[in-house]
Amino acid sequence: MSSTAGQVIKCRAAVAWEAGKPLVIEEVEVAPPQANEVRIKILFTSLCHTDVYFWEAKGQTPLFPRIFGHEAGGIVESVGEGVTELQPGDHVLPVFTGECKECRHCKSEESNMCDLLRINTDRGVMLNDGQTRFSKNGQPIYHFVGTSTFSEYTVVHVGCVAKINPAAPLDKVCILSCGICTGLGATINVAKPQKGSSIAIFGLGAVGLAAAEGARIAGAARIIGVDLNSSRFEEAKKFGVNEFVNPKDYDKPVQEVIAEMTNGGVDRSVECTGSIQAMISAFECVHDGWGVAVLVGVPNKDDAFKTHPANFLNERTLKGTFYGNYKPRSDLPAVVEKYMNKELELEKFITHSVSFSEINKAFEYMLQGKSIRCIIRME
Repeated sequence: MSSTAGQVIKCRAAVAWEAGKPLVIEEVEVAPPQANEVRIKILFTSLCHTDVYFWEAKGQTPLFPRIFGHEAGGIVESVGEGVTELQPGDHVLPVFTGECKECRHCKSEESNMCDLLRINTDRGVMLNDGQTRFSKNGQPIYHFVGTSTFSEYTVVHVGCVAKINPAAPLDKVCILSCGICTGLGATINVAKPQKGSSIAIFGLGAVGLAAAEGARIAGAARIIGVDLNSSRFEEAKKFGVNEFVNPKDYDKPVQEVIAEMTNGGVDRSVECTGSIQAMISAFECVHDGWGVAVLVGVPNKDDAFKTHPANFLNERTLKGTFYGNYKPRSDLPAVVEKYMNKELELEKFITHSVSFSEINKAFEYMLQGKSIRCIIRME
């Protein structure tokens, strides 16, 4: 592999030329990594709803042409100047957020929100020089959240690359680089349900199912799934969900329904929808005295959270989390080991698989609500 080090690599990438239009497989040029950068050969990538959201460009600043993709597994092809902890041949997961290991956040045991490398959806260039590493016929193609994994090769800041066990199957563990860790960590690291306790999970998409998986691993006894789509309930049983509530089936707020079911409220709740109403319900449905609600979903920019202050005074706690409070470089390798030791099940999240040339099918599956995770095979 190292024969390509320092050279421009020509490879295939799925380019989004404009919002909402099918991706086009193009031959692009990928420049060598600069200082503190790593060039990775991507072997497997998967589609996350965040890719779809920014590809549709309905709620944010559109930036095209762009290479999307941020859940992936690959092998280091070459490293830039100053990179010492990674070398060609290492198996890695690129992550949309990073860990510089130098800032106050990285040095704090309580935070994973790196000052330098936290997610920036508007930035389409590398930090080092403000340029892109992708181009076609001299035209720059923008990056997405520092990863751009819908390309056979990509260049990523070293702080956004987790080195993992080379024995781990990349076509499975690639899904840990975003949604699964977000939900799993929200439960295990932040909500921390006790064995035998009760928990409500709002939203049963990939992140919510991962939150349920975290509750199952933690030993929660009652795992209540809340979703407006009752067809999701059957699938959710595989992830430990054992009771279901569809708010549309009741003529009173769902938090009241849950409080009645659980003798005053659940011990923990995790909200994975982004709906402001679900966030309020998730907080108001936890038991007074000890209940903890964790917000994961990304709200609309104009949303405001409204609840009576008495809900706090009655000893309920509201927390937020970003990427499940995992530090990518420090913590991800251990999550991969959880899978390797069969403590964490990943196969059940993977509902579809397509070849790279059929990447647009992955978008169709997600838009139709058919897939939890669709793996895209690069080779």
